[in-house]
Amino acid sequence: MQQVDVVVRQSLSSQVPLINQISEYIIHSGGKRLRPALVLMAGDLAGGVTPAHHQLAVIIEFIHTATLLHDDVVDASDLRRGKSTANHVYGNPASVLVGDFLYSRAFQMMVRLQTMRVMEILADATNIISEGEVLQLLNVRNIGVSEQDYLQVIHFKTAKLFEAATRLGAVQCQATPAREEALATYGMHLGTAFQLIDDVLDLSGDSDKIGKTLGNDLAEGKVTLPMLYAIQQAPAAQADLVKQALLEGQVAQLEQVLEILHAVKAFDYVRSVAQKEALLACQALDIFEAGPAKQALLDLAQFSVSRQQ
Repeated sequence: MQQVDVVVRQSLSSQVPLINQISEYIIHSGGKRLRPALVLMAGDLAGGVTPAHHQLAVIIEFIHTATLLHDDVVDASDLRRGKSTANHVYGNPASVLVGDFLYSRAFQMMVRLQTMRVMEILADATNIISEGEVLQLLNVRNIGVSEQDYLQVIHFKTAKLFEAATRLGAVQCQATPAREEALATYGMHLGTAFQLIDDVLDLSGDSDKIGKTLGNDLAEGKVTLPMLYAIQQAPAAQADLVKQALLEGQVAQLEQVLEILHAVKAFDYVRSVAQKEALLACQALDIFEAGPAKQALLDLAQFSVSRQQ
């Protein structure tokens, strides 16, 4: 990961000072760097990490960062990872355009690798992520959304980049199709579990630990699984309160909503779904022999569902 940081700094250079300033601000704002780490961890398991893996890890991080910049503008967010968002500091136009810069720089980097398979994976992933963003937008304040619809948004918007990261780690090692697919499957299920827990923490976490204001999803009218489960399981009057809070973005009702979610054990349900996803991720690695590289990925799957931030 230290080498990844070196490549990040080398690849952010621009002749436009504002691009450098905003890029540095967002890249070094304390993210987990989980997606680029997955490229390296998958590569380690599939045959060994090479300098090309470092490039791929940075490409993945730039794509992820670009989506964050655009997300924060769409959601009008002013806090991420405990810091002011770039759009809050520099304004929406600058954030959108620097997001575009990071996207295009990522594609410049992948072209330099001169591997058509890599370009195919990343082109498909970015397209599907964009579809996921639009699907999520369509589902805002849509209290009739189903659990299947919700999971589709997660698969497109979040899990697809996890899948791309682990698949690329295997592809760069010229892994067999079966091993490539196993690592891609691991990434998809890991990303799904990770987002499910994010949705739990958005409502019930420690705002200092998660680095954002609790109830953001409620304020934005995003129908996540904890709230969807409560609407389905709570008595009619309580379900109506959750629906109304979502329709009106009533963060002032967060305490009442939380009482209902706890009463119907919504968070327990969502954590159980995340645990199943984590188990599927681990099972996908059965094709690989035991060892430190495999154990690290197994441990990461468990961390994804037990984390508190």
